[in-house]
Amino acid sequence: MKNKQIIITLIAFLLALILPSCGTSDLAKSLSAEERFELGKKKFENKDFLDAMGEFEIVKLQYPGSSIADDAQFHLAECRFNQEEYLLAAQEFQELRRNFPASSLVAAAQYKIGLCYYMLTPRSSLDQQYTLRAIDDFQAFIEYYPAHELAQDASLKIKELNNKLAKKLYDTAELYMIMEYFKSATIYFNNIVEKFHDTEFAEPALLGKVKSLVYRNKFNDARQELDKFFEKYPNSSLKNDAESLRADLKNNPGPAPVNKK
Repeated sequence: MKNKQIIITLIAFLLALILPSCGTSDLAKSLSAEERFELGKKKFENKDFLDAMGEFEIVKLQYPGSSIADDAQFHLAECRFNQEEYLLAAQEFQELRRNFPASSLVAAAQYKIGLCYYMLTPRSSLDQQYTLRAIDDFQAFIEYYPAHELAQDASLKIKELNNKLAKKLYDTAELYMIMEYFKSATIYFNNIVEKFHDTEFAEPALLGKVKSLVYRNKFNDARQELDKFFEKYPNSSLKNDAESLRADLKNNPGPAPVNKK
């Protein structure tokens, strides 16, 4: 009899646990797309991104034709972004752009795609594939949405990223100068001058190009590039170095190094 009472008590306890959860599950299943989205949004605002993603995923999968499906997709991407899952976030933003081309959120999604890759850009000495991708996506954003409130920020980020690319080239050119591979140095300095003329490295790169040409005994070319330097940067902080080079080229080019690679 005692064992029987224990068994009944255990069954009652288990039912007490199971039944409320069933009721909660049924209630959850009955939520509309809007209610489900609001639930996810509340979790998102509380920075409970993992649970919020679950709610947005349900809206995305169960209510793909609802009026807030694009909102759910955008917030799903934002959850990824806030968890620093930048590649996954970029994919989710791209999915919004692809599946909801008429959505008012497409412009913001395009900006955020660029921002995802921007967050992944490494220091200048490393591979710059994410930097290039960020520039492409920011440029696409500016091209399609030039009047958007984030267009100026995108332009500033492009400038910052171009500066990083220019630094990588400049550091390489300087290394070639140290190694006395002057022809290679000329090529790298020239790439900066032509492709990144609006960065902080364009000015020293042009003067570096002059120096590399001098070391290669290409004095006429060096004089022409030096004239360009004075014309383009009349108030340069490197003016003294440039004047010294001009004097050397005018009076006595001097012997070039023996090893002119």
